[in-house]
Amino acid sequence: MVQLRSVGILLRRLFSCFVLCFATTFLMGQVPDGYYNSAVGKSGEELRSALYDIIKGHTSIDYSALWNSYRTTDVMPSGKVWDIYSDVPGGTAAYYYDFGINQCGTYSQEGMCYNREHTVPQSWFDEATPMKSDLFHLYPTDGWVNNKRGNLPYGEVNSPTWTSTNGSKLGPCSYPGCTGNAFEPIDSFKGDLARTYFYMSVRYMDKDLGQEPESVFSGSNLVGWAKNMFLEWNNMDPVSQKEVNRNNVIYNTIQHNRNPFIDCPELVDYLFGSRYNEPWYPTCVAWDTTGLSEPSFRPHCRVYPNPAETECVVENDLAEITCVVVYNAVGQRLYTYDGIGDRRFVLITNNLSSGCYLLHVFTKEGREVMRLVVR
Repeated sequence: MVQLRSVGILLRRLFSCFVLCFATTFLMGQVPDGYYNSAVGKSGEELRSALYDIIKGHTSIDYSALWNSYRTTDVMPSGKVWDIYSDVPGGTAAYYYDFGINQCGTYSQEGMCYNREHTVPQSWFDEATPMKSDLFHLYPTDGWVNNKRGNLPYGEVNSPTWTSTNGSKLGPCSYPGCTGNAFEPIDSFKGDLARTYFYMSVRYMDKDLGQEPESVFSGSNLVGWAKNMFLEWNNMDPVSQKEVNRNNVIYNTIQHNRNPFIDCPELVDYLFGSRYNEPWYPTCVAWDTTGLSEPSFRPHCRVYPNPAETECVVENDLAEITCVVVYNAVGQRLYTYDGIGDRRFVLITNNLSSGCYLLHVFTKEGREVMRLVVR
């Protein structure tokens, strides 16, 4: 009886894990099957161009229509305006705005009204369309804080000359390579803004986003220090449900294009990080494998024991494992083990809570993704 009970518990955990992983895929994705097909297997600038072709030509709305769009793209669970310059995640903000009622207008201090913040300032692209009204970089924010930021770049500020009620800071930029003044949002929205800038670099790769000295773009390419900083911000603040919801609303009802870096956070590494020269074979979305050659997609990895308790072995029978990345069920990257250089790797799991995880196992032959249950 004890043995049967243990088996029953294990089966229930496995079933719960399957349901959780399935629900997570649905929650995080909602991407039409094949949406990214034309980008699969490409790398570097070829990958960037393929993504550009997928997301360009979106339905461009009038700048004045943003006020109404915000009612579905940037609404808090409470029904209030989701202002990233005043929100205090997990706490209480100094003020909240109602759609329409608190729309700017004039203002003389923080907390009076909200307006339309170009996270990539208009002057950087000469107020040209369709950048001017692209919702992926336009957020509702407090008018006064928006005005204080002006056309300054995002950066990190150790000695602020001014601080907003939620802790956003203005002052001399302290990030290596950044000079002059900068505006630093709170940590909870740094990843959102990093993925916004990565989107802009791809969506407008044919435009000049660097027409002002304050710009962090050279043409459509992020300058070195900004790219490094946004990579850090992207890693420290993973994709949130707020971003997923916003991405889906913009695609389904307004612009009919998507931010690839919300759908597939791994793309950041392939376009801006350490995997720039590696072909991209996504695990985040459905795609057509027809015509793909062996052995890249024949499974060669295994994980045992699975379920695991204190540790498990990750093994590949074809090539040396170069890297193992552990993601939790909501798509957050927890651990990265680089430079392994062996076909067998012992993964310590006693620091993981009971549940379902995804292991991304990289070799020179490609990547495999496996589910791991920790009990």
